[in-house]
Order: sequence, then structure tokens, then C-alpha cells
Amino acid sequence: MVELSCKSEYAILALLELAAHYNEGEPLQIRSIAAQQNIPDRYLEQLLATLRRSGIIRSQRGAKGGYILAREPRKITLLEIVNCLEGADVDYSENNGSSKTLESAVIFEIWQEAREIANSVLQKYTLQDLADQLNARRQLDIMYYI
Repeated sequence: MVELSCKSEYAILALLELAAHYNEGEPLQIRSIAAQQNIPDRYLEQLLATLRRSGIIRSQRGAKGGYILAREPRKITLLEIVNCLEGADVDYSENNGSSKTLESAVIFEIWQEAREIANSVLQKYTLQDLADQLNARRQLDIMYYI
């Protein structure tokens, strides 16, 4: 149904890495993000270019160059990230014309509702929410091993 593509997963992992370093104000280089999150460099380069064009991250040139979030992690929703990479949902209403059967129309309406619910969940969570959940789980792991 609603699947997390490899592209979106890698992009979110890279953005989580940028979010973890956001308060330092220093950009991260591609090879650092790629090594930390185990993402192929060339693929990451393409993803970061897409995220930059969408205004989610910005790049900085020079010796201390790299990538940094364009906004605070709490102001970047998962829906914004996924739409940037996968494209915003297509308006399927034009396909819902008179040529559709009654059965097709019923199926379409349910799929439309599922898409709206998925989008509302992705809109509710931000990059900061993911970072907070990740940190909470890391704390639990530390407690578990003590």
C-alpha cells in the first residue's frame, strides 16, 4: 500500500544525520554522511541535490563546505521530504470520470481515503520527532546493556 522507497529511506537517514549536527551550525560533507549512514556516495549526491532544489537543505562551498538543513528539524515534515523525492500525489480525480465502472469508483474512493490518512500521518511527524524517537531508543539500549 504505502511503501517507504529506498530513495526516501536513504534521504531521511541523511537528513537525520544533518539534524543531529544542526545545532553545531557546521555543514557535513557527503562522504561523512554516506559513511555514517552506510549510503553509496553517488546515490547520496543525487538525493542531496534533489533536497537542495526543494529548499529542505542548503549547500555551502569551500574547504569547510557541505550540506546543512535549511530550517530547524522541527519545521521539516516527513510528508514534505517524501513529496520532494517521490513527487506530490497525482490528482486522480480526472480518472474518476464516467468511463469508470461503479466497482472502480468504490475502489478508487477507498484508495483515496487511505492516501489521505497516510499523508496526514506523514504531515504530523517532523525530522525532530524522528530524531527524538531515535535518541530515546538509544537511551533504552544503553540502559539495557548496563
